[in-house]
Amino acid sequence: MSKRLKTFLGISYLAILFVFLYFLFTSIELSKLNDFSYYKDLQNNLSNLVSASIIKNLIYFFIFAVLWVALLGFGAPLLIVSGILFGQWIGTLISVISISVGALILYSIGNFFFQDLVKKTLQQKFDKYIFLFKKNEFYYFFIYRFIGGLGVPFGLQNLIPVLFGMGKMNYFFSSFFGFIPGFFIFNTIGAGINSYVEQSENFNVLDFILTPGIYLPILMFAFFMIFSLIVKKKFFDDKN
Repeated sequence: MSKRLKTFLGISYLAILFVFLYFLFTSIELSKLNDFSYYKDLQNNLSNLVSASIIKNLIYFFIFAVLWVALLGFGAPLLIVSGILFGQWIGTLISVISISVGALILYSIGNFFFQDLVKKTLQQKFDKYIFLFKKNEFYYFFIYRFIGGLGVPFGLQNLIPVLFGMGKMNYFFSSFFGFIPGFFIFNTIGAGINSYVEQSENFNVLDFILTPGIYLPILMFAFFMIFSLIVKKKFFDDKN
């Protein structure tokens, strides 16, 4: 049963990826990628599409993001896209909710069907942290999410609680609140990209970098990374 489900999930993930890439590349004219006016037209079309029915598009994004994350998809591109489509605030909210739900579904699948496989694969690498999570699973998993998952690929981050049997409510809410700072930064970058394309007539690398909507969230991200390293050292490295 688990092998069949694993095969199904793998095929489903590849199918979703293929459909996404198909629509992406068929909707983009490769010959115009060097033409900035093309990006302006694309941005304008996306803005009109989203504003015409924002609730419907939020639902579409939610469904896609949940499936994407549940099938071990990576998270960062979704955050940039949600910022471009919905802005920093609504984009942050919808991405936090949808990715938290998708992560919970992935955790539930992994815990039910692949518990032995996950433990065999990840137990040794994360054994030194397990006692911390068992001590206070909500608190330490919140910190783990907050600092970006100790550099672990996002799909694997979502499966680590299988090692200590974390409660689903604690999993969801510690993920939800832990995601907010980092997700806000990425959505702000996405919103900044959207704003730059909308307001500029030509692309200039220096102008792009010096746009407040770009360099401010990048500075926020750099500060966040430094802060995350400090938090990691305090709550994880010192416990080895």
